[in-house]
Amino acid sequence: MADHRVEVAVQGPWSLATSRAFWEGFTPSALPEREGEALRAAFLVEGEWRRAEVSVTQRGATAVLSLSGDGDLDLAAAQVCRFLSLDVDGRAWPEVALRDPVIASAQASLPGLRPCGFYSPYEAAAWSVLAQRVRMAQAAAVKASLLREGVFPAPAELLALDLDLPGRKPEYLRAVAEAALDGLLDAVTLRAMKPAAAVLAVQQVKGLGPFAAELVVLRGANAPDAVPHNESRLADEVAERYGRPLAEVSEAWRPYRTWAAVHLRVLRERRLGGAMAASGR
Repeated sequence: MADHRVEVAVQGPWSLATSRAFWEGFTPSALPEREGEALRAAFLVEGEWRRAEVSVTQRGATAVLSLSGDGDLDLAAAQVCRFLSLDVDGRAWPEVALRDPVIASAQASLPGLRPCGFYSPYEAAAWSVLAQRVRMAQAAAVKASLLREGVFPAPAELLALDLDLPGRKPEYLRAVAEAALDGLLDAVTLRAMKPAAAVLAVQQVKGLGPFAAELVVLRGANAPDAVPHNESRLADEVAERYGRPLAEVSEAWRPYRTWAAVHLRVLRERRLGGAMAASGR
């Protein structure tokens, strides 16, 4: 197993501690027990579907990634930067606060937060299937039962499993696995598309409706600038704080509309005493 170290100059505000605290409350990708101040994760490298491990530490404005695994660790490093939002130029993010006092308050409450997403659109799509019509805790338990050495099964492995799940979940998971193998859930491809087009493309996968497709694009590919149109809790939060429609309010958030939406969802969950729920409507 090879080892690899990568140093990433993060552009704009970033706090590993704040981002880690966010991820610790992010049910679909809850982190293991804390060991020191590093953020540690094990995941499948997209496309190769080989296991990789990473330990992320912060040194000023630099993210230090220590990776190990059998596959392409440069590819793994790029994936880490994507799911931790370290690949986004956030230097203009403070300017959003100057245009929107609600976001200014959110930034002050969550200093340096960069939304942490799923390891890949494939895992986001699988989670959306597991979370359909069940409680978050139930979905998390089913996901945990599917893990192999701490990582979600590769698409080919998932296809081979005899899944004892209710309803059409086995059928939909197989469709997700096949789509991943066919490259239809590739993060780089989805990020290169306009978010609306990417959401429509993902909806072609059986079992993935509008809400699930948005989850795959906004939190799986971690697209930084898109408006979630199917999150009722976000719409409720915007209505309470602004008294105006989300589509109108979110114009001031460009080019970080996803980031602003996540900040508002975190504040809402804090106020209502709930954990950050990726699939909660």
